[in-house]
Amino acid sequence: MTEGQKTAIITDSSCDLSDEQLGEHHIHMISLRIICQNGEYRDRVELNETQLYEIMKTELPKSSLPLPEDVSNLYDSLVAQGVTDVVHVCISSGLSGTFNMVRMIVEDYKAKMNIRIVDSLTLSTGLGAMVLAVAEALEAGDDPDTAVQKAKKVRSSQMAMFVIRTLEYLRKGGRIGLVEGVIGSILQIKPIIYVNDEGVYQTLAKARGYKAAVETMMQETVRKFGKARINLYVVHGQAAEEAESLMENLKNTLNIAKSIIRPVSPVLAIHTGPGLLGIVANLAE
Repeated sequence: MTEGQKTAIITDSSCDLSDEQLGEHHIHMISLRIICQNGEYRDRVELNETQLYEIMKTELPKSSLPLPEDVSNLYDSLVAQGVTDVVHVCISSGLSGTFNMVRMIVEDYKAKMNIRIVDSLTLSTGLGAMVLAVAEALEAGDDPDTAVQKAKKVRSSQMAMFVIRTLEYLRKGGRIGLVEGVIGSILQIKPIIYVNDEGVYQTLAKARGYKAAVETMMQETVRKFGKARINLYVVHGQAAEEAESLMENLKNTLNIAKSIIRPVSPVLAIHTGPGLLGIVANLAE
């Protein structure tokens, strides 16, 4: 980076990075919102996943965009700190209006800072992996444009897919995308859902029953990456033991450089429900 350049990294709460990772790399997180019958909450900040699953026993909350003032307040504070450059990596525009909202708000700040808004075309640790790539590039002395290119390179080799116990939550939340809906529910046909290149959900494969679907998801990971060296993330929704077991099985099969298990954020859990298991992987450097 050039002398006097000061770069901030921003993402949103769907990134599924831990608070420790965010803090270690000085990453700013803007919360999406969760709207319940008794009020609304900032994702991860005012409502955690345990509380969310408890609420889901009696109602299905809705997810919503970040508060516009949360975005503008953060940008105001960055201007006050003398930040010259911003890399802002958002949840897929195909799954949320966050990217478009941010793009409109930051127009007011472009005279003060050099802002790069990146549509990740993914979510969860897929987004998180891209954000970490930006942070690590900047820490290594790369300029912001190079950091963005490295994040996009992560996305280009990435596969993000998951299996859920029921499509009910995705359907009710309007996030069903290109995934076929009700057909096969009686036969317990489970789709393996992935995030396609346009950043929306699509069916990758199908299996009969949840266990077979998880097995198929593992096979698809091996098919894509073979013995290539990869960074691997296993995500889950209130299924920590199953996630541990899945990770162990994958470690026996794949060539893993780095591996992390993370719960999905409350705002994502609204659309997937308890029992989600997901695999996110990309080629390691």
